[in-house]
Amino acid sequence: MAKVLVTGGGGFLGHGLCRRLLEAGHEVASYSRASHASLRALGVPQVQGDLADFGSVVDACVGMEAVFHVGAKAGASGSFRDYFDANVRGTRNVIAGCRMHGVPNLIHTSSPSVAHNGHVEVQGGNETSAPVASRYMAYYPATKAVAERIVLDENGDGLRTIALRPRLIWGPGDNHLLPRLVKRAQSGRLRFIGDGSNRIDTTYIDNAVDAHLKAFTALTGKLAGRCTGKAYFISNGEPKPVAEIINALLATAGVAAIEKHIPFAVAYAIGGVLERVYDVLNLRGEPPMTRFIAEQLATPHWYDIGAARRDFGYVPSVSIATGLERLATWWRDRANP
Repeated sequence: MAKVLVTGGGGFLGHGLCRRLLEAGHEVASYSRASHASLRALGVPQVQGDLADFGSVVDACVGMEAVFHVGAKAGASGSFRDYFDANVRGTRNVIAGCRMHGVPNLIHTSSPSVAHNGHVEVQGGNETSAPVASRYMAYYPATKAVAERIVLDENGDGLRTIALRPRLIWGPGDNHLLPRLVKRAQSGRLRFIGDGSNRIDTTYIDNAVDAHLKAFTALTGKLAGRCTGKAYFISNGEPKPVAEIINALLATAGVAAIEKHIPFAVAYAIGGVLERVYDVLNLRGEPPMTRFIAEQLATPHWYDIGAARRDFGYVPSVSIATGLERLATWWRDRANP
């Protein structure tokens, strides 16, 4: 039993971690900007604050034996300052909290987008053959790459660190990916970029949580020497064509398959224009297309998860097929409570 802090505990992955940590007998607290009814229902104490608030983050680390740093600013909207404050400054604050209060374990949620080097195919790449990218078309991967490097560099002298890169998490409880896909599909605004045959990784929510818990166990046990100070790709290990996985997700919500396509060059050009328009006019919300999104959706990129299996025993326990069945049941129950 350990006393654990989860930043971003009210989010999709954060909530799943809080629930499973409680089930395992740990004492769990959440740090996030808002109060969440779902966490109150679990009995999780909540500290409200911004990741960029040094004092608040440091205070939240008092007495903890581990921090799961899940909180971050994702998406494609916001200024560089927004992303830097949340993802870089916030990570530095978490590390300061760990150092100042003797927290020995830090499990950091990174992103495989830190290794996505533009419109470059990655098929079966691992942590060595698919290194951190040299260019980024969005603030999110750029700041997440800096944050990951900071975390890994801090490993040692009483602080054990590890970074996990789960790809495209989905499943029951998702309040972001599937609802957005459904909304865009139903409005007729969803298109595949290219022919949709490029394979990508995804991660079922229970598998993403499992990876974090196994990494925590490894940090505190005999396997610590294998995995400390390293980053790992995490997925279901079942790369699928992007058209197949998106249409399968839509089917769980009873939405007809998408068949329309747009050439990559056109989507990329539109994304560049929209980014500029949103920036100049200071428009709120996310552009419907960006260059980063175009590259992500049009490029084959899937990764070898063998290192995570070897170093801390991560093996996906829920297949995509089983996960889709569970997601469909959850979506029906959600619509008909």
